[in-house]
Amino acid sequence: MSESVIYPRYLRSRIMEALADSPVVLIHGPRQCGKTTLARLIGDEKGIAYFTFDDDVQRAAAQADPVGYMADLPERVVLDEVQRVPGLFTSLKTEVDARRVPGRFILTGSANVLLVPKLADSLAGRMEILRLHPLSQAELGGKESSFLSRLFLGNFKAGSIAQRQGRALAERVVNGGYPAALARASQRRRAAWYRDYADTLIQRDIRDLARISALDALPRLLAMSAGQTASLVNVSELAAPFQISRQTIREYLTLLSRIFLLDELPPWHSNRMKRLIKTPKLHIGDTGLACALLGLNVDSLWEDRALFGRLLETFVYQELRRLASWQEEAIVFNHFRDKDQVEVDVVLESESRVAGVEVKAASTVTSSDFKGLRKLQEAAQKNFAAGVVLYDGEAMVGFGNNLYAVPISSLWETN
Repeated sequence: MSESVIYPRYLRSRIMEALADSPVVLIHGPRQCGKTTLARLIGDEKGIAYFTFDDDVQRAAAQADPVGYMADLPERVVLDEVQRVPGLFTSLKTEVDARRVPGRFILTGSANVLLVPKLADSLAGRMEILRLHPLSQAELGGKESSFLSRLFLGNFKAGSIAQRQGRALAERVVNGGYPAALARASQRRRAAWYRDYADTLIQRDIRDLARISALDALPRLLAMSAGQTASLVNVSELAAPFQISRQTIREYLTLLSRIFLLDELPPWHSNRMKRLIKTPKLHIGDTGLACALLGLNVDSLWEDRALFGRLLETFVYQELRRLASWQEEAIVFNHFRDKDQVEVDVVLESESRVAGVEVKAASTVTSSDFKGLRKLQEAAQKNFAAGVVLYDGEAMVGFGNNLYAVPISSLWETN
């Protein structure tokens, strides 16, 4: 695969929509996921000037005199990696308020400004925030997935529609979704890219965001989190190997979330159910990164079925997040688990419709695999759209009212 491959990015239509009516559009997401490439492509088409704060001179100028820096910019600009100059946001707000024209500023950021209230608040009502993820399997295949719209419509027709993935599924999990890693020719070279990537982010971006005393603990904490992906967050267990307080480990997890290396999936709740677990679930941001940190290749992952099951759940969760990022309607993600350990891996809500997705690494499905989805259906009642068990099989099969076994490849195949 060549470095020059440009994949379709389906968030593009949402960005173009936002530029038509918002003065500021922020594209944020992890470093190296394709934000700069996408922003520059759009900017070049529209004749918009480009500046990056990874450039030491630009960053120093903006930090020294944010008001003067903003005043000297062209009419329309792309400002790349804005999290590196947080002092610019106040001047940006003043500039927008003085002249409120749609599409004036395209910003990119590799830290989640939604987790920095002051920054998000300073541009409230003036800025549209869009999340770009690493590549989805649909983008890698150049196909637009209809999975989410079918999920919320409960539109799954029985029949044989797919081929079993087998080891090819483990390969997708190990490869992950970062364009620069995927451009490398071998698994070994891709794993090396992911390890270097994690080190660079921790050394540079974490230093930008916070002064922390035990920077060397973060790579180990990230690797431990990769091993616990798709499990309930357990701060005590994560803190055990370190001479660091639970509170500090909790803060470090938040920092890793701020640069999109980790996600915490909150619990779903319902007034009809009193015995729900209220702990979030931990997911690493990309399974390619997780496998590299855990020293897993396709063969070792395929043989460790328990770990494969957890990483496959994270893979599906991240794939669903990627598909949701370019939908017109907002989709909220949660997980469901009650005190009896009955669970649904991913709960999705859109416009009061509730759907559930359970992930199974096997090629067969039985009625008992729908236990959690039936509980979710009972709790959501008339708002329940559909419950799906994604499995490595060939056929879509109905398992009762709005419950379906669906081949996992439906996430990226147009069938």
